[in-house]
Amino acid sequence: MDKRVTVDRASGVVARTLGLIGRAHVGDDEGMLFDRCSSIHTFFMRVPIDVVFLDADDRVVRAVPNVPPWRPFVGCLGAARVVELAAGSIERRGIRAGDVVTPVA
Repeated sequence: MDKRVTVDRASGVVARTLGLIGRAHVGDDEGMLFDRCSSIHTFFMRVPIDVVFLDADDRVVRAVPNVPPWRPFVGCLGAARVVELAAGSIERRGIRAGDVVTPVA
């Protein structure tokens, strides 16, 4: 099943470095897409997030719910893109490994 998620695209060094850092709240309809990426950290984050790792065809390789702030590394071999979402989004949207998730910027 194709699932669409609305995201901001982290393009440029500053946006890729900051991502969702500093936000006191990440809304259910918010997310951040990192192209050419297979790992993230949550240093300096204030809230937990859900992390979805996509291959080059936008198929979910790994979905990690409720990643807490200050996690040094969350990654996935074979991922080409990463989507950061509000905690609980994976469960609410029914995202599972093998699903196609289409990030819409």
